[in-house]
Amino acid sequence: MGARNGKMNLAAYYNPTGHHVASWRHPRAVKDAHINIKHYVEIAQTAERAKFDLLFLADGNAVRKAHIDAISRSTQFVAHFEPLTLLSALAMVTEHIGLVGTASSSWNAPYHIARKFASLDHISGGRAAWNVVTSGNDAESQNFGVDHAYAHADRYDRAHEVVDIVKGLWDSFDDDAFVRDTESGLFFEPDAMHELNHKSERYSVKGPLNVPRPIQGYPVVIQAGASDAGKELAGATAEAIFSPHLNFESAKAYYDDVKARMVKYGRDPAHCKILPGLSIHVRPTEAEAKEDFDYIQSLIHPIVGREILASMLGVDLSDFDLDKPLPDPLPVHVGGSRGHYDELTALGRKTGMTIRELGAHSAGARGKNVFVGSPEQVADYMEEWFQGEACDGFTIMPPYAPGAFDDFCELVMPILKDRGLFRTEYTGSTLRENMGLPRPESRYAKKSGSAAAE
Repeated sequence: MGARNGKMNLAAYYNPTGHHVASWRHPRAVKDAHINIKHYVEIAQTAERAKFDLLFLADGNAVRKAHIDAISRSTQFVAHFEPLTLLSALAMVTEHIGLVGTASSSWNAPYHIARKFASLDHISGGRAAWNVVTSGNDAESQNFGVDHAYAHADRYDRAHEVVDIVKGLWDSFDDDAFVRDTESGLFFEPDAMHELNHKSERYSVKGPLNVPRPIQGYPVVIQAGASDAGKELAGATAEAIFSPHLNFESAKAYYDDVKARMVKYGRDPAHCKILPGLSIHVRPTEAEAKEDFDYIQSLIHPIVGREILASMLGVDLSDFDLDKPLPDPLPVHVGGSRGHYDELTALGRKTGMTIRELGAHSAGARGKNVFVGSPEQVADYMEEWFQGEACDGFTIMPPYAPGAFDDFCELVMPILKDRGLFRTEYTGSTLRENMGLPRPESRYAKKSGSAAAE
């Protein structure tokens, strides 16, 4: 659905030392990546040299809730930089790549979100993107004075409203509001400033925002939900989606569903890029790639695997036997990602994996798709999904960094470019231009235009 220019969009997604839960133990990872700014500069510049669309940094507002043994043996993701601060620093050492930050619609005031991302867009020269998350974990809510996360439907209703408020605040000033005329003493046109005056049961936001309209009009809006409510939010608002699908069939069904929902909202399906997560182990030969995969899998502690699986399912598995399959039926889903829950339970039922096995399988790539192979095999796999319209590109999640990401850029990217599947140069100066997304018009533009015509 929707016109495509034959080129993939690619996002580079990083947990600090890599996407694999045991990445920090790998010899080709940077052990202190979570507090090492030089590491982030290196991976950002590598992604930009490869002409990636986006750089996305994983984030959360809490230490993951788990048994202490699992936390102490687990990933560097326990403590890391705040993303907007880090992305502002990376904006100074990059020129083209998009910079994606996460901000929860549940635990951030809309005004704060609007101000931070408008600032990042100006700092970066038009390369900012907001990853909208709804935060379904109690561990996060308890850091904001609330015992339990909002109910699923409430989180998504809230997200719809927050996105609308934030966009309204980004429209606070017309694009040409700031004339800065030193001779007349006119800094901005008073009629080009707009108060939002949003009022509802949840929010009262007067405005205007005290930052000029972003260079891109709006920073690119990104989302990751796979539940029905998540797909509805994506259909209404998302311009890129990080999806969790593990096979072509489910990815294709999701792709068609979201694109159809966009039509319902009067949107062009080409104006949302669906980028499923893909963790790639690639070496010059398939045998070497499998050896690398088996090695890092051997570093996963079984309790870590169980706890990450439990977190993804939103189900406490601590009372169940590690060496038996998932209980049927599972306890009620109370948190986490609905997309992960559906994908992982289906996989467990189909294969009969034990909790230990399913934990190791899901924990390694945190529930995302994993491909192990030679450069040609990886390129073939990506091309099949792209040409079959199961995606518009991929979110590349290197299992360990910088090593695995260097391998992908050096071994796979030249093949994708030779096949005409990916750009050889950036085509624009802003993220929207490089992703083929339109610059949104201000909600006040038509009103101002009709007033001028009269």
